[in-house]
Amino acid sequence: MRIIPAIDIINGECVRLSKGDYNQKTIYNSNVLDVAKNFEDNGIQFLHLVDLDGAKQNRIINYKILEKISSQTNLTIDFGGGLKSEEDIKIAFENGAKQVTLGSIAVKNPDLFLKSFEKYGSEKIILGADARKEKIAVSGWLEESETNIYDFIKEKVRTGIQYIISTDIDKDGMLEGPSFDLYKNIISQNHEVKLIASGGVTSTEDLVQLESIGCEGAIIGKALYENRITFKDLKPFL
Repeated sequence: MRIIPAIDIINGECVRLSKGDYNQKTIYNSNVLDVAKNFEDNGIQFLHLVDLDGAKQNRIINYKILEKISSQTNLTIDFGGGLKSEEDIKIAFENGAKQVTLGSIAVKNPDLFLKSFEKYGSEKIILGADARKEKIAVSGWLEESETNIYDFIKEKVRTGIQYIISTDIDKDGMLEGPSFDLYKNIISQNHEVKLIASGGVTSTEDLVQLESIGCEGAIIGKALYENRITFKDLKPFL
């Protein structure tokens, strides 16, 4: 199972939110590149980079930070947040993203989502399936839809999507453990997908359980920043 630390960006700084609430923001470092380099120095290969400014403004904002990290580290970066147009997606790839996570447009603009998937392929497009109480949320989690997460995923899997990042928003940033039942249900209904769990990872025991469920990757945020999980703890997984 791949270990994928997360860097969330607001105003050029590395932050974490609680349950996606922009009013519950903790700043961990004002130099995002330093954070990324520290990850790499400790054996990390992958990075989940989220443009929270972009998610709020419905367009890519922090592509220069993406370019800086991609050009000055060897991290394999998946990038999300604010990718609402063909041009946004193009900018992300041109600035070093190896994959992009598309959530809101998959709900609001399924034709563009399908077009992007057909253009870039299943290795480069990740479906963002973030939910609160099993209902898909969009626009940086500021809007909730009536779309059931399981129906949503099944529909996109039929188009050929392979990679899925799923966050239970009520777990995100709370250090209370992941939504194991959600991930079990997704995998049991979609055996072929590569599911990346996100939200609530607090301990190495959580990682062991996610791996046993069959998750392809696990995103870690606040637990790393607050030393609930150390790089030494992660060595057996790297």
